[in-house]
Amino acid sequence: MLLRRAPLALALLLAGCSRTADTFQPRIVVTSPDGSGMTSARDLNIKGYVMDDTGAVRLTINGEAVPLDSGSAKIRYFTYQPGSDALKGEGKTFAFAARDAAGNESNLKLSLNVDAKLPQIKVTGFERIGKTIRVSGVATDNDRIEEILVDGTRLNITSGPKVSFYAETQGIWADLEAIDRAGNVTKLRAE
Repeated sequence: MLLRRAPLALALLLAGCSRTADTFQPRIVVTSPDGSGMTSARDLNIKGYVMDDTGAVRLTINGEAVPLDSGSAKIRYFTYQPGSDALKGEGKTFAFAARDAAGNESNLKLSLNVDAKLPQIKVTGFERIGKTIRVSGVATDNDRIEEILVDGTRLNITSGPKVSFYAETQGIWADLEAIDRAGNVTKLRAE
């Protein structure tokens, strides 16, 4: 009697050891460019990682296969630099598709504004008294000025498309820098 029930008990025991089906979709995380949605054309690199419980096996961006690093099985990093044709115009959408070993897929769309225009700096006042230099001006951009530096020192400004500034520094001239939200930089030496 006991031998007839043994196969049934063995089947029930082995059923508890079976693997559950993988239903976890891969997660696509973009770490660069930052969340502002603005980037410069000169250095557009899209970076991030794909996370999955069994391991991501494939990533495409706009239909183009992107290599995944051979890091850990559950988190695989990627870097993608689109060709120059992909950067023509201002607004761009990148379509990501990731697939894991079980065939689960996930999609992500990333919209970026590509800013190829450099900010402008106009010096409106320059005065030298001994070794002290007083400089004032206006920085403008098609989007938004984020930083103004005078001799490497960041000025306290309110960002916007047109920013007035004033600074005092020491030396023979004043090196000015204007940086927009996309990271484009314009430098000017006021003498």
